[in-house]
Amino acid sequence: MTTQNLLVELFVEELPPKALKKLGEAFAAELAAQLRAQGLASAESKVTPYASPRRLAAHITQVWRKAADQAVQQKLMPVSVGLDATGQATPALLKKLQALGADVSDPTAAVAALRQAPDGKAIALFYDSLVTGATLDTGLQKALEQALAKLPIPKLMSYQLETDCELPGWSSVNFVRPAHGLVALHGSTVVPVKVLGLNAGNSTQGHRFEAPVSPVLIAHADDYCATLAQDGAVIASFAERRDNIVQQLAGAAAALGRSDPRGTHAALHPIEDEALLDEVTALVERPNVLVCQFEPEFLEVPQECLILTMKANQKYFPLLDAAGKLTHQFLVVSNISPQDASFVIGGNERVVRPRLADAKFFFDQDRKKTLASRVAGLDQVVYHNKLGTQGERTERVRAIAGAISRQLGDADVTVAADTAARLAKTDLLTDMVGEFPELQGIMGGYYARHDGLGEDIACAIEDHYKPRFAGDELPRHLSGVVVALADKLETLVGMFGIGNLPTGDRDPFALRRHALGVIRMLAEKDLPLDLNTLLATAADCFGDKITHASAALSDFIFERLAGSLREQGYSANEVDAVLALRPQRLGDVARRLVAVRAFAALPEAPALAAANKRIGNILKKEPDVDPHVSEVLLQEPAEIALYTAMQSLAPQANAQFEALDYTASLQTLAALRAPVDAFFDAVMVNAEQLDLRLNRQGLLKSLHGAMNRVADLARLAA
Repeated sequence: MTTQNLLVELFVEELPPKALKKLGEAFAAELAAQLRAQGLASAESKVTPYASPRRLAAHITQVWRKAADQAVQQKLMPVSVGLDATGQATPALLKKLQALGADVSDPTAAVAALRQAPDGKAIALFYDSLVTGATLDTGLQKALEQALAKLPIPKLMSYQLETDCELPGWSSVNFVRPAHGLVALHGSTVVPVKVLGLNAGNSTQGHRFEAPVSPVLIAHADDYCATLAQDGAVIASFAERRDNIVQQLAGAAAALGRSDPRGTHAALHPIEDEALLDEVTALVERPNVLVCQFEPEFLEVPQECLILTMKANQKYFPLLDAAGKLTHQFLVVSNISPQDASFVIGGNERVVRPRLADAKFFFDQDRKKTLASRVAGLDQVVYHNKLGTQGERTERVRAIAGAISRQLGDADVTVAADTAARLAKTDLLTDMVGEFPELQGIMGGYYARHDGLGEDIACAIEDHYKPRFAGDELPRHLSGVVVALADKLETLVGMFGIGNLPTGDRDPFALRRHALGVIRMLAEKDLPLDLNTLLATAADCFGDKITHASAALSDFIFERLAGSLREQGYSANEVDAVLALRPQRLGDVARRLVAVRAFAALPEAPALAAANKRIGNILKKEPDVDPHVSEVLLQEPAEIALYTAMQSLAPQANAQFEALDYTASLQTLAALRAPVDAFFDAVMVNAEQLDLRLNRQGLLKSLHGAMNRVADLARLAA
């Protein structure tokens, strides 16, 4: 039985651009999955999704016109239940056969057609049948309905279709956008399916303005892309259209450099923004990149403001120079390609100018007031109904920052951090941040420089939201780290204190991100700060507004830390061994992990890990063991040898531990393997004589404490 390739296209009104890529991929994947499930396509069938602003389509190779018939063997019931003493069918058996569609008009013949076979210890009745394979007509109808039903549509809309019956009327249809055409081709043959009130055919529409042919006839499923490009002026593939835009953007930037005899534009490049690129790809069917510009005086405004307004409001690509500075030129991805593009260019330049003028106005107006003059206004801004105003929050952040900086022992940092913490939230009251909330912190830094507060404080204000996302850079200066830590700890402790915790995928206050930010700053900056002390300090700043939840928050932070470490390539055993001790100085964690990995590679490691596990189990039964050891009570040569070895090695290992040389500390203790093995081979720990038993337990308690300062080595045991 031969196969043909299948093409399905749904032609619609403009689809939501931010969802288009996902819609196209989901439509093609589900369509193929449904066809495979019905035996109309195989695992080798290649699926190619297509998505443009006005169409979702899929091309699937090796699709059968009819699925193969399948022999089905179904167990019915034990013979003792299905047949009576005379071998005739019981009512239960006849009812079961009737439900399966078998002919029971002659019960004797129906029983004769059944097969008896062993089923465990009993003999069961089996019904063998041949299920006719699905045809493409019915199978594609089902697959298409399922694919549309499962689309990740952001929001459905309802619209009406005129009915086909003789009496006039309307029927209601729900879909993401009104649909106007359906193509379904198996090779060159139209598959007669119907969805959303549309009957499948072989014609579609091309580009809204530039299609040379209308309608566009698709002769064969494999001709879809080429025909749509030639007759419809449409690049159907989302990926191909995106690549085309990337090439045109780079080409336009390079051409600007070549056209400038002074070479000042030689290194221009469009801003990199994957989300913007996806959105623009979803807005055009045949991209045409054009170069536009605005008045250079707008460059006096912070470039973050100009870039954001061009990207967010106009979907333009700003051009940066080699130093990353914004230029007065930008790139537009147009959906039309007129011979004279001056009108399109001029129109886009006219549109962007008021936006840039607004940004300049906001910037100029904001600088008429100092950040310090805005502090009182924070008392009028509600932060959270249970946690008070932004003014109250600011005072808590100041208190936490002060406690942190005093622990660090740097007077200059203490002063700078306090000033930055007091002013960090004041830019929330500016016009610029009111228009562009994404610029909070960034604008505070600009305004702090304008107020003459110095670079350290300006950077601390700008950086106190960092890291904003995974992989983001940390605050540049120590004062900024202190304020960022204080800000995130205030949020975490406050939200946990009122029970406002993340659930499932919901995390409206970004507590997971805040926790990872705290972890990164403490670890990567190797700050000599105790985590539990930080949480307790922050909790004290809330007074009676919250319930103390430091224990739950500590668990939450260590869970995030464990996940982060596993993502970095550490094994679960390594991470569990280190974090089981809950090291309070997170900068130590990486050193401990390196030490554990080095220890695990030693030949002594498996035996010592197993011994630690054994010791732990012994001590669990005797939780109040005194680690003190009396030499007088050491009788067996093996316990004397172990004690002697510990007296020799433990002080050296402890000194290395205190010097943070965890690798050397564990390697020193690895020499205990032989005396530990000999001890367990020759010594009865739970001796009948009480003083001997307590002394030996004390020896093990002392050994356990010495060996598990870096990590819980028992977690390394297989």
